[in-house]
Amino acid sequence: MSGKIDARLKELGINLASAAAPAGNYVPWVKSGNLVFISGQITIKDGKIEFVGKLGREFRVEEGQKAARLCAINILTQLKAACGGDLEKVKRCVRVGGFVNAVPDFANHPEVINGASDLIVEVFGDAGKHARAAVGVGSLPRDVAVEVEAVFEVA
Repeated sequence: MSGKIDARLKELGINLASAAAPAGNYVPWVKSGNLVFISGQITIKDGKIEFVGKLGREFRVEEGQKAARLCAINILTQLKAACGGDLEKVKRCVRVGGFVNAVPDFANHPEVINGASDLIVEVFGDAGKHARAAVGVGSLPRDVAVEVEAVFEVA
């Protein structure tokens, strides 16, 4: 089905490719009642890992925001799969959790994760506004700079 969300994605130049398979013994999303829990998504684009390294060493905040935005695109890809291909079923984004692979003295985690939050609001408008955590960590899978997870309410 096509609707205003698909039109908005097209307007933003975002093509949601097929959802990536999990890299371990877990599922990419779980639906429980009217909530969809999206597993942490990393910086994969076209099957290749991007943004490998740490914020405050290899990357500045602006690059971290691009990495977080890529994670959010991957979240939307998984969400679309969870919704049977119809993002119009999304009622709202409930929560986003962001993890920033950073050097110990890096302190701009919220600004980095804004890259994901901003995209979700760009796509869903007010229904994209969510509760959030932005956490700095010493490492992430595959040494990516950012990982983001999310919870959505669906119809």
